[in-house]
Amino acid sequence: MTKPLGIGIIGSGFNARFHMQAFTAVRDCEIRGVWSPNRKNAESAAAYANRLDIGPCRPYRSIAEMVTDPMIDAIWLSGPNHARIENVEELCDPIMRGHADLAGIACEKPLARNVAEAKAVLSLVSRAGLRHGYLENQRFAPQVETGRNLLWARGAALTGRPYLARAAEEHSGPHMPWFWQGKLQGGGVLNDMMCHSALVVRHLLTKPGDSLSTVKPVRITGHIGSLKWSRPAYAKKLKATMGKDVDYLKAPAEDFASVMIEFETADGLTVMGEATTSWSFVGAGLRLSAELLGPEYSMSWNTLDSGLKLFFSREVQGKTGEDLVEKQNAEMGLMPVVANEAMAYGYEAENRHFVRVFQGKEEPLLTFDDGLDVVRILMAAYQSAETGRTLRFPPGGLDKFVPAVAKGTWRPKG
Repeated sequence: MTKPLGIGIIGSGFNARFHMQAFTAVRDCEIRGVWSPNRKNAESAAAYANRLDIGPCRPYRSIAEMVTDPMIDAIWLSGPNHARIENVEELCDPIMRGHADLAGIACEKPLARNVAEAKAVLSLVSRAGLRHGYLENQRFAPQVETGRNLLWARGAALTGRPYLARAAEEHSGPHMPWFWQGKLQGGGVLNDMMCHSALVVRHLLTKPGDSLSTVKPVRITGHIGSLKWSRPAYAKKLKATMGKDVDYLKAPAEDFASVMIEFETADGLTVMGEATTSWSFVGAGLRLSAELLGPEYSMSWNTLDSGLKLFFSREVQGKTGEDLVEKQNAEMGLMPVVANEAMAYGYEAENRHFVRVFQGKEEPLLTFDDGLDVVRILMAAYQSAETGRTLRFPPGGLDKFVPAVAKGTWRPKG
């Protein structure tokens, strides 16, 4: 039998718990540790893992203590963006000193807040000799993978490769205050969520079995705007909910972004990727969607077309929650239900894959190198939005570029 992979998680919040839910469907691993800068949160997350029976799991006092424990074989990094380099430095230090030995590290999206930070993260894990995996759950969503494989095997094989991919992630806004703060998060919704959609469109346009490098970005057009949360009434509501440090009248971030990516394929064709993302979406809750179109075929995916719907009359006035769908916006009327979000959004498949990678059974489908490529695309989209021009990729100055939103100097028009 395969020895279970002992996993430690850096982070204890919403994303870490989503991963824990997914691990209930993954074999040959155990969640053995959690670290958070907030001890009570770490204890709560460890208790949650034990209730899910994916442990035994315990909280650690430091990242170094967790990494040097022989019970921990791999790390899932799920902390906030502004702590990324600090977390990776503390993780790599005992390994480079010869005090620890890990099978690998998997890091949540985005890899970092800008290109310089992403390159620093990649350099650190490379110097430590760590195998690395980039956690992009939508790349592993079962509907995305099944649809892509079928279209390429049947439609593209007979009538030619696909030429247009679309992807979107939309909801009403993040859970925690740091996400809303450009200086901490690295931007607004473009940095937070376009990392999903930009990679998904490239993945859909790439022939199964081929490298993403066979579909090369050559031109990028980006747009950003604060459509909802900078309006005075909503800025006041946001500040009341998230605290005084989130003031969108003084320091807004974009709540809507779009990017058009022109790709050149290895066989010399031009194909297009169109991605949008939003914190200003009004609907039942989180909506992930994708399309792929070719000469004689197409596919579409929408997570709110879930196959299960419930109806509650106005007499059913229960407490608010997220028991029907992530980022749920209502509790009455006709509501879609995503019965297994960890599976539907790709968390189960990605975690299963990277457990097998760190056990030496598979080669990684996404690495920190791919995460760096995504950050480059995001920063080019910000540059395009700030200059109001379509840019050749990669544009000049990309390695040192920091978006105006992340500097706190961006102001929406109007």
